[in-house]
Amino acid sequence: MSLTPEPLSPESVDADPIAQFRRWYAEAEAAGVRQPDAMTLATATSAGAVSARTVLLRGLDDRGFAFFTNLESTKGLELAADPRAALVFHWREQERQVRVVGGVQRVETAEAARYWETRPLGHRLSAWASPQSRVVDGAELAARLAEVEARFAKQDPPLPPFWGGFRVGVDELECWQGRPDRLHDRVRYRADGRSGWVRERLAP
Repeated sequence: MSLTPEPLSPESVDADPIAQFRRWYAEAEAAGVRQPDAMTLATATSAGAVSARTVLLRGLDDRGFAFFTNLESTKGLELAADPRAALVFHWREQERQVRVVGGVQRVETAEAARYWETRPLGHRLSAWASPQSRVVDGAELAARLAEVEARFAKQDPPLPPFWGGFRVGVDELECWQGRPDRLHDRVRYRADGRSGWVRERLAP
């Protein structure tokens, strides 16, 4: 998809930001966008030091956008200290982006366990073996994986106590769409406790 001829406006988007996201996500899948579920996750320490990385969207409902990770990783510890985050989806082929800002909550253990069971065996073994975000050398990591493979040789690896999910709620959601001469369309949803969602155009 090149620059779309149809402008984006507060009047043209769905009244519900999650419904609008679902529409764009379906269009990204239909257009053959590579990994439309990839999203940049930005977090911060309690002192305000920020970091970002790419994670995969693994759940979406009215409560927000869910992903799963090692809870003792850098992002897990930062979210425990400051439970706020920002997400960015970039669908380059369509010249579209979606930005989400909101508070973060832990996904319930039962939900994390259901997702855990859908993961390939190798992914589950690696999750047990990897002290995510810690300094490690290749030999140590290989040894840890060998120990985990031996431990779970006769049983499925269960959900680790240090592994789970987070859900980013929606305080703001912005849809960005490319236009000629960098006069891009930007429509932001902003939570309003009185009327639900305010839709407004932002300057490019």
